[in-house]
Amino acid sequence: MPETDIMEKKTTTKQAQNPDSNNKTLSKPRIFFGLLFIFIAIIFFLSFISYLLNWKADQSQAGTMLEKSVKSSNLIGKVGDWLGNFFIFESIGVAAFIVAFLLFMVGTLILKKKYFKPWKTIGHSLFFICWLPIFLGAVTKGEGVLSGVYGFQVMDFLKSIIGVIGLWLVLAAGIILYFILEFNLRPSAVRHRLGELNENTIGRVKNMLPSNEKFEADEELEEIANDAEPSQSKPLQESGKQPTAAQPADNIAPKEFPKVTVSSEIETISTPNKTSFETEEPKSVSLDLSPADAAAVATATTSSKNLKTEDHFDFKVEVAQEVDELDEIDKKSADLVKEHGLYDHKLDLANFQMPKIELLKDYGNEEISINKEELEENKNRIVGLLKNFNVGISEIKATIGPTVTLYEIVPEAGIRVAAIKKLQDDIALNLSALGIRIIAPMPGKGTIGIEVPRKTPTMVSMRSVISSQKFQNSDMDLPVIFGKTISNEIFMADLAKMPHLLMAGATGQGKSVGINAILTSLLYKKHPSELKFVMVDPKKVELTLYSKIERHYLAKLPDAEDAIITDTHKVINTLNSLCVEMDTRYELLKNAFCRTIKEYNKKFSERKLNPENGHRYLPYIVLVVDEFADLIMTAGKEVEHPIARLAQLARAVGIHLIVATQRPSVNVITGMIKANFPARAAFRVISSVDSRTILDSPGADQLIGKGDMLYFNGNEIIRLQCAFVDTPEVEKIVEYIGAQKGYSSAFILPEAPSDDPSNSVGAFDPNEKDALFEEAARIVVSTQQGSTSMLQRQLKLGYNRAGRIMDQLEASGIVGGFNGAKAREVMISDLSSLEDFLQNLKN
Repeated sequence: MPETDIMEKKTTTKQAQNPDSNNKTLSKPRIFFGLLFIFIAIIFFLSFISYLLNWKADQSQAGTMLEKSVKSSNLIGKVGDWLGNFFIFESIGVAAFIVAFLLFMVGTLILKKKYFKPWKTIGHSLFFICWLPIFLGAVTKGEGVLSGVYGFQVMDFLKSIIGVIGLWLVLAAGIILYFILEFNLRPSAVRHRLGELNENTIGRVKNMLPSNEKFEADEELEEIANDAEPSQSKPLQESGKQPTAAQPADNIAPKEFPKVTVSSEIETISTPNKTSFETEEPKSVSLDLSPADAAAVATATTSSKNLKTEDHFDFKVEVAQEVDELDEIDKKSADLVKEHGLYDHKLDLANFQMPKIELLKDYGNEEISINKEELEENKNRIVGLLKNFNVGISEIKATIGPTVTLYEIVPEAGIRVAAIKKLQDDIALNLSALGIRIIAPMPGKGTIGIEVPRKTPTMVSMRSVISSQKFQNSDMDLPVIFGKTISNEIFMADLAKMPHLLMAGATGQGKSVGINAILTSLLYKKHPSELKFVMVDPKKVELTLYSKIERHYLAKLPDAEDAIITDTHKVINTLNSLCVEMDTRYELLKNAFCRTIKEYNKKFSERKLNPENGHRYLPYIVLVVDEFADLIMTAGKEVEHPIARLAQLARAVGIHLIVATQRPSVNVITGMIKANFPARAAFRVISSVDSRTILDSPGADQLIGKGDMLYFNGNEIIRLQCAFVDTPEVEKIVEYIGAQKGYSSAFILPEAPSDDPSNSVGAFDPNEKDALFEEAARIVVSTQQGSTSMLQRQLKLGYNRAGRIMDQLEASGIVGGFNGAKAREVMISDLSSLEDFLQNLKN
């Protein structure tokens, strides 16, 4: 090759590799303005990022650009504050980042770096600048700065005209139309893309065939292509070229073959639940295939025709299926649900009506009144006092609650937190206030809180919190509503997740009102079939109001006259009975392969558990102890051990404890009790030692009383104003419930084992045996299950009579002794031996 030709080729190659090499070198103004736009875009981006992280402070500093004393928290300084406030808050929200992106794109275009398609990118950007703020305004409802003023105003305007549903329909229509236009999602285009996908799939199948099969398929192509359209088959006939065996397969490119439409007859075979194959009428199927693919189809068709000429064979298909017991149970339960529906545990009291809101007293307007003079006075006193002790403050803000105002301060750099905590008494003296509480630092906020009681506190009534949407729409298992937080928000928790609550407070500080608030919230939310209370009231006057709902919500021992336990000696039997109930429930959950009571009840409602095996719907049981210190003084370890055992294990089976005491000392609330009560509620106590006992930290001694409380559940201490419910309100609620139809009796707890020899089963007297003694003995021996509940079901007896018969069976030696949650052991193996035994008893 001549040298000149080589040089020309090299030059052409370089020009092809560097298309911009022929252009003139970038001029200095172009470089300057390109870099300037990119630099401005970076400033915008950093300003917006910093503004979103500190938008509250940046917003307040947006108009203070010329004040040197005001420090900015923005990365770009006060300019960044102004940019963020103008573009994000006052304009288009987070869509302002698109403006920074457009500036960056303009800079790259000036530098002749075409990373983006300009007009297409501008179109997309303008759409999202218009659509995104409105969408964020609808999501956040105008709260925060994500939507900006533009997004909120447009959202509010559309919402007032077309409503919430219409607003979301407009937003959805906009984004759907955008995707249709952007990705060309028209029906014709989608069908075209699916056709190309099918062609690619068939091409891959063809390439997987061996080379000789490809050649044979191409030889048969002309016969199949006779039915094709003339315009599509003409190029193939004119070419007249057929691959031979000598030609390599790699020389044949799939793109050389035109597409043809082939109409082939494909025979389908359908064998629904048959043991032999039967052919059906052929169906005509139209396929778009290339010649090689059509040849493959022809080969398959020819082979299928050859099969038809062969002898007919009958094929028997046998499928071995393993019968799964669980599948059978699911099938039976599905049939039962289809026939009878889900099990309804409310059916026994189907007409029961939950208490009405009108039963609670309306105390009128409970909105918090803001006294600006009081706020300003307290702020000046706090700032002045800290300044006198050389503690500088860079920021202070106030949050007004029902009874307490929280002042959050941000100390200047170099100020130690301990220096402010030591000034608690000085601040209380300077403010002339009762119960100053300092939180240093506040969890997750990076500030120091000073809680100051208000001069004119606001009442939090039970009606206001019960009627709130937060409580009415709650999906908690056991919703407990306490009151309102320091920011005037309704505070509620799930007793099922606490899982137990320990309450303490001095006399007259609102502890009993807090218990009534908890019980009232549960009565307003749970049906009698879902919840039972076991109430222990050593003081005999606090919980006796609830005796009117005995047949609806209360549980008691079989031989107990009153459901409200006031005798300290009967508390031990009740606690042991709850332990037996806990063990029985765990046995039921084990047999049902469930971990929690919620899973068990769901399985029972779906009729997957057989009641004949002892399964039943399990209601939640809440044990309420009003004065725990009195029980510890009279019973000691006999009370502490079962309560500790229930606190450790009873959560999964739906048994929860609420224990209250007015004396939170270490000999009452022992380490074993505290370890299993993560949720604590403390009203005002006398000393900081009591506060540390109940909360593991001081603070409860600084409360102001009258329902002012601290709640702790392992994370942080929350100050609350407990909702007030008066005794007449509780009376109206229990009278309303008690006047309705209830169960025949209270929920009967299992009988607890007794170690008292006087209560043990005595000698058997044949003359005093029950009339159903022999029939009960035959049932026990035939089923080999010694259970009182089984006798109740089989003989249709009450619990007391069935228990007496079981005691007689034990005394006679037919069944063994009490064995906790397990059934009694049957001593006689068959009915013939039983008849001989009964005959000997008569003699």
